[in-house]
Amino acid sequence: MSSRDEQAGLILLVEDNRQIAEMVGEFLERRGYSVDYAADGVSGLHLAVSNSYDVVVLDLMLPGMDGLDVCRKLRRDAKKSTPVLMLTARDTLEDKLVGLEAGADDYLVKPFEVRELEARLRALIRRDRRQVSTEILTVGDMTLDTATLRLVRGGQELTVSPIGLKLLAILMRESPRVVSRRDIEREIWGDTLPDSDTLRSHLYNLRRVIDKPFDRPLLHTIHSAGYRLADLESEVATASQPA
Repeated sequence: MSSRDEQAGLILLVEDNRQIAEMVGEFLERRGYSVDYAADGVSGLHLAVSNSYDVVVLDLMLPGMDGLDVCRKLRRDAKKSTPVLMLTARDTLEDKLVGLEAGADDYLVKPFEVRELEARLRALIRRDRRQVSTEILTVGDMTLDTATLRLVRGGQELTVSPIGLKLLAILMRESPRVVSRRDIEREIWGDTLPDSDTLRSHLYNLRRVIDKPFDRPLLHTIHSAGYRLADLESEVATASQPA
């Protein structure tokens, strides 16, 4: 059996449509991936918790337990950060936001081309395998430990999705500078850029966690320029102090 490094990736496919599952599984195996398969949410969750996968490809509509519940339990109960690519027939922004809020890292709308699925998988695997140096990043009263992925603001530990953590790390390293949308997308997804709603959806969910419960926002949209993470009140106070 080949090692993880020699494989293109170890994938868990959770899909109850046998025809889709066979098509995706056969294609990925021809491309050098190893694929485990589950046809319902309960079995899929058990496999996802019990094993270490590079990516979980998770259908939204599943018997036993739907994809949203599987994703939530994987993140909140099992504390697993395995990247999740959700498959869905629903294409509204609200549906996408719900999926991302549950902990999905990316989504692909049915029907899809298997080559696009593979491109999304490669991007998620490349991002997740990238070695991250240990850093303690601080902006205002928020701190992120990149080794343990522990995020704290105002003494309160916060939980965000893996892509949310990646977004924060990018913006915190550059703080207080503005980072363009294109630079953020390429840092997270590489050359396989998602549709226009993906980054917006992740930022929306990130704001709900890191800003909404607190007195002042740290994440700011700079029109036609990009995004910045900064404690603006502290900047103003510092700037107003006499030299």
